[in-house]
Amino acid sequence: MGRKTAAPLPAIVRALDELGQNLRLARQRRGFTAELVAERAGMSRPTLRSVERGDAGVTLGAVASVLHTLGLESELAGVGRDDVLGRKLEDAKLEARTRVASPRRAKPRRASDG
Repeated sequence: MGRKTAAPLPAIVRALDELGQNLRLARQRRGFTAELVAERAGMSRPTLRSVERGDAGVTLGAVASVLHTLGLESELAGVGRDDVLGRKLEDAKLEARTRVASPRRAKPRRASDG
């Protein structure tokens, strides 16, 4: 029995749908048939159909195989490259570490210290 996952959020469904449409258009622009791309990507036509529909159950490996077949594998490597939010968070942490600490007060000397 396969593992069950939570239903994807609507924003994820839209993003996967757009990805699938983009892959289908890229295939069609190249004049490749679904049968040819499926064969070259090492998958069945129904799996390719699921990729092109943006099915959330498709593996990342299947998407990567289609990207490679279409000559678009470099697109996958670019995911997360321009992580604006992550860089801002990282910068904020660095700034917090480099702030100059207030000078420590000297401990009062005890009469026995000399």
